[in-house]
Amino acid sequence: MKSVKGQLVDIENRRIFPAEVIIENKKIVEIKESKHNEKQFIMPGFIDAHIHIESSMLVPSEFARVATIHGTVATVSDPHEIANVLGIEGVNFMIENGKKVPLKFHFGAPSCVPATTFETAGAVIDSEAIKELMQSPDIFYLAEMMNYPGVLYNDPEVFEKIKWAQHFKKPVDGHAPGLRGKEASTYAKAGITTDHECFTYEEAEEKLALGMKILVREGSAAKNFEALIDLLPEHYENMMFCSDDKHPDDLILGHINQLCQRAVTKGIDVFKVLQAACINPAKHYNLNVGLLKEGDTADFILVENLTDFKVLKTYIDGEVVAENGKSHIPSIQFKTPNNFNISEKSIEDFVLKANTENVRVIEALDGELISNEIEAKAVLKNGSLSSNIENDILKISVVNRYENKAPAVAFIKNFGLKKGAIASSVGHDSHNIIAVGTTDEEICKAINIIIKNKGGICAVDGENQKSLPLPIAGIISDKDGWETGKLYEEIDKMAKDLGSTLKAPFMTLSFMALLVIPDLKLSDKGLFSGKKFEFVNTLK
Repeated sequence: MKSVKGQLVDIENRRIFPAEVIIENKKIVEIKESKHNEKQFIMPGFIDAHIHIESSMLVPSEFARVATIHGTVATVSDPHEIANVLGIEGVNFMIENGKKVPLKFHFGAPSCVPATTFETAGAVIDSEAIKELMQSPDIFYLAEMMNYPGVLYNDPEVFEKIKWAQHFKKPVDGHAPGLRGKEASTYAKAGITTDHECFTYEEAEEKLALGMKILVREGSAAKNFEALIDLLPEHYENMMFCSDDKHPDDLILGHINQLCQRAVTKGIDVFKVLQAACINPAKHYNLNVGLLKEGDTADFILVENLTDFKVLKTYIDGEVVAENGKSHIPSIQFKTPNNFNISEKSIEDFVLKANTENVRVIEALDGELISNEIEAKAVLKNGSLSSNIENDILKISVVNRYENKAPAVAFIKNFGLKKGAIASSVGHDSHNIIAVGTTDEEICKAINIIIKNKGGICAVDGENQKSLPLPIAGIISDKDGWETGKLYEEIDKMAKDLGSTLKAPFMTLSFMALLVIPDLKLSDKGLFSGKKFEFVNTLK
């Protein structure tokens, strides 16, 4: 039996009082009000309500070692990324690895593998596979239904997946960026309960009125906190916080604790903020996590104050798993499953023959997953197109990593590179290789580094190159969080030294092949319009 004293934050009853928490056999057996001089606050731990662990480039066990330092005790995790590469084998890898550490991972069944039929993925998870996954006690929900056209137009396979989630009484997560009006209503009525893709106040407000829960997302690429946070005071019972995608260098700096700090700084009531951060995800997804009540598992944190939420200790199942910025969770051994089946490319593979310099261009938007379609001029020379570096119209390529096929080539704006190239096999959602560069030679060189490593990210400039191998499914490191974060930071800096003005160039790069988020994106099969939901020609 052990006890912890402090100022207990009772979120739902909106009170703070001096208390002693008595722990026995992983559970809170008693909470008693008591007089003492302890000024630290005892509160429920933070929960990330929607995150792809793979985007941290860490296995769950290594993610846990970093996240618990920031007071995170549980996650709602969609293993969609690894599932697109390895199928159910990948989902099971994440579940089994996560079970070996204290942090409470709650995985969903990926609903859209592949995300579309307009790209090449490494696996398929159909409705029969969803039925099988839904029967598992290790699966807590049907993960984000990105195929919103399938919902709107009554795709039988989509509705079969939703049906199985409802049959096993598990919630269905949404993904419907920009969907409004009648279409949003149809989407919600299909039984979809959340959305983390809202990027305007009005859109989120409309979806709240339809009965959906809204997740305020602040990740390494998509940042919607400022747009949505003013809804929290009125709608705190139906909102949560999430990262969606969090790169390793960002995770080292902070997690959901940062969002609470920012919300309180804006003057939002602390109890409402903590309701969204700690309570709502546990109740909505029926998570196996304690909420600081008698009889609950002893999952809670000690923080210095309720303004910057500096975490002093993180308890999970009654044990201290992190303390004063240090993890008490040991690293564990794990396998490195992968699916990478291509040979190196030649410079000629990236030549784009043309008789016009006018091209359709992806306009990347810093801090957003959405992109625009614009027209611009590339450089036309000897019957082929190359990057217009002066006007930041750069060549982009996506290479199928599952079979030897010709690369897809197009143009993109706002990466800002003045020399060299960057490449990554983290390319949502099918995780083919994606690269942006100033010349065909540099693009080819960067892509071949990824192929040689069977996954990773890299930046190249002539003979100068930096790379971070990702040998697990081509998207996850086999190193610890701090080493991975340091390497990522170095490569990110090199990309910026090459001229990129994006806050997170590799995160933005990874979403330029995400066809389900409009408008213009590039898959391994060609340039794709998310608005028209069809392929379009690069040449104008």
